[in-house]
Amino acid sequence: MEHSDFGKRFAGEIGIGELMDDLGNALSADPAPLMLGGGNPSHVPAVQAIFRKRMEGILAQPGEFERLIGNYDTPQGAKRFIEALAELFRNEFGWDLGPGNIALTNGSQNSFFYLFNLFAGRFGDDRRKQVLLPLAPEYIGYAEVGLEKDFFRANRPGIARLEDHLFKYQVDFDSLQVTDEVGAICFSRPTNPTGNVVTDEEVAGLRQLANQHGVPLIIDNAYGTPFPNIIYEDVQPVWDDNTIVCMSLSKLGLPSLRTGIVIAQEEIIRIVSKMTSVFSLAPGGLGPALALDLVRSGEITKISREVIRPYYRAKVKRAVAQLQEEMAGMPFAIHKPEGALFLWLWFEGLPITTRELYERLKNRGVLVVSGHYFFPGLDGSWRHKDECIRVTYAQDDEVVEKGLSIIADEVRKAYG
Repeated sequence: MEHSDFGKRFAGEIGIGELMDDLGNALSADPAPLMLGGGNPSHVPAVQAIFRKRMEGILAQPGEFERLIGNYDTPQGAKRFIEALAELFRNEFGWDLGPGNIALTNGSQNSFFYLFNLFAGRFGDDRRKQVLLPLAPEYIGYAEVGLEKDFFRANRPGIARLEDHLFKYQVDFDSLQVTDEVGAICFSRPTNPTGNVVTDEEVAGLRQLANQHGVPLIIDNAYGTPFPNIIYEDVQPVWDDNTIVCMSLSKLGLPSLRTGIVIAQEEIIRIVSKMTSVFSLAPGGLGPALALDLVRSGEITKISREVIRPYYRAKVKRAVAQLQEEMAGMPFAIHKPEGALFLWLWFEGLPITTRELYERLKNRGVLVVSGHYFFPGLDGSWRHKDECIRVTYAQDDEVVEKGLSIIADEVRKAYG
């Protein structure tokens, strides 16, 4: 059976596909592997108890369950939830927005498919535009969402070496070029896979470039403030008419309910809503229903600040301390963990590729993600791309501890 050029892209190796296959297979395997490769958030007991109570309330209210599962929402999404979000953002950040500035999608992956193909790709006068990723490495899920080839252009980062085997990527403004071929600028904050948080000064510089060249600035805020607030740096969230902020309920603890949030000027929201009507008719309603009361009351920010953030911060401190102990004497470095759910490990001068390291670890029952997947749009050879892996610290502490020990052992063997 013959496939289109678009279809052929999915017949080969795709990073996000491999990651999600590993994640799903791990949940059903017996014995289960040590899953340090996926993006599932932790099952935080206090947070799960809140959602369980909310679900029980929905089931106890006459007609509410039937209404929730038996009706489509509008393509823009659940009206009451959108109104509550608008009020939350006005109160928390002073953003001048209303319900017309917010749309829901079936997860952030949907959001980026819509937005990237809205601003990049082929234009009517035979021009082509790309999405500029100013700070590689970037989220693995971006790589295949473009309908055209050569959809991304990425910029190699500066690297600041810190104490205690830590380092930090920085936006290299000297080499960053915004040409007429750029249709949008996008970065995640905090960054998946590295845990990097783009600084306020870097954000200001990127906003200036976006405004100067008349292109939107898209900020992937899946791990940021005000929820789930898995961010350990004190930074200022931003939004304006030229900025699009994307959020999600996944890392709050609801990944299976696929609820994405797009905050943008009203024209973009209307287009995103029409895209939803074509591709999926309407966003799902269960995620908004479970989170509605938390957003209305503002409790969602308190839970994120007082429960979720400290929970993950304690976990990452334990993981970093273990790696620093078990990898002593090896040429390793850890990206300074400033947010998100991941550690980005750099093995400088590793004699094997991290794809091979992935296979060796998989044979020992540990699943990670090879770093080479996280550089969409970065042209040219750079050995660094094959010296890094991403691991999650969101799993149970015992799983993380065992997995990191095996990683340290395999890396030591690789160095010989």
